[in-house]
Amino acid sequence: MKKSMILVAAVMLTGFLACGQAVSPSAATKVIAGAKAQTTCPVMEGNKIDKKIFVDVKGKRIYCCCPGCPAKIKADPDKYIKQLEDQGVVLEKAPEAKATEAKK
Repeated sequence: MKKSMILVAAVMLTGFLACGQAVSPSAATKVIAGAKAQTTCPVMEGNKIDKKIFVDVKGKRIYCCCPGCPAKIKADPDKYIKQLEDQGVVLEKAPEAKATEAKK
């Protein structure tokens, strides 16, 4: 996960430089340093997440500790997204749903 965050920061830095935007190395380091992966459930704060239990809301994947938590997140997704992001957690992007085939 750490390698992918470094890669993302490097790509962003390259993009900014290619567009003529100056970005200091310390600014890129701050982006990496403040970011962390989700390890605890936002509903039952402090409980370790189970990667098999998650909910995809607003294009983000939120992991939970037990089967009862996804319903609470779905009821108020903004609350839990904000809570996690305020803690410096970078939520994974939810996979895009595949388009269903048109009925014949």
